[in-house]
Amino acid sequence: MTHPNLPLTTFYAGWAGYQKGLARCLAPLSRAELDLPTAPEHWTIGMMAQHIIANRVWWFQIWMGEGHPGLAPIAHWDPADVVDQGPLEAAALVAGLEVTWQMIADALDRWTSADLDAIFTPPAAMSEEERQASPSRTRGWIIWHVLEHEIHHGGELSLALGAHGLATIYGDF
Repeated sequence: MTHPNLPLTTFYAGWAGYQKGLARCLAPLSRAELDLPTAPEHWTIGMMAQHIIANRVWWFQIWMGEGHPGLAPIAHWDPADVVDQGPLEAAALVAGLEVTWQMIADALDRWTSADLDAIFTPPAAMSEEERQASPSRTRGWIIWHVLEHEIHHGGELSLALGAHGLATIYGDF
């Protein structure tokens, strides 16, 4: 038996703990520590954090229209973005994690399983060529994609932190 009226937070409860781990491990880092890569050819700890935070806004706000419009500039925090944001300090990264997490948590509290099949077309922020090449996505796909993206890059982030003897998402190394 399904319960279509349960909020999605019921099913994604572990994500909040992961969010806390991300914020906890980044908060004490100095500029020099944020500039450490896992290996010379990899992104730095700070760049990976910026990428995670920007991705949240890209999918939840730019694609699905969630959150306050004032969050839109955070989508440009991604080091791969054409807009050069530059490196951010730990306090800004933690603030970005918190404000984007609130956007996600509010949405998960409001949505139920009945909302997972909503379809979103590629946003106007993409070029016409990108929109033509990108398929429409369901809300369920987008939520899963953002979560698996955070797990993937959070693993990279933990590897980089641990390689430098710093506390990881999952606690002290």
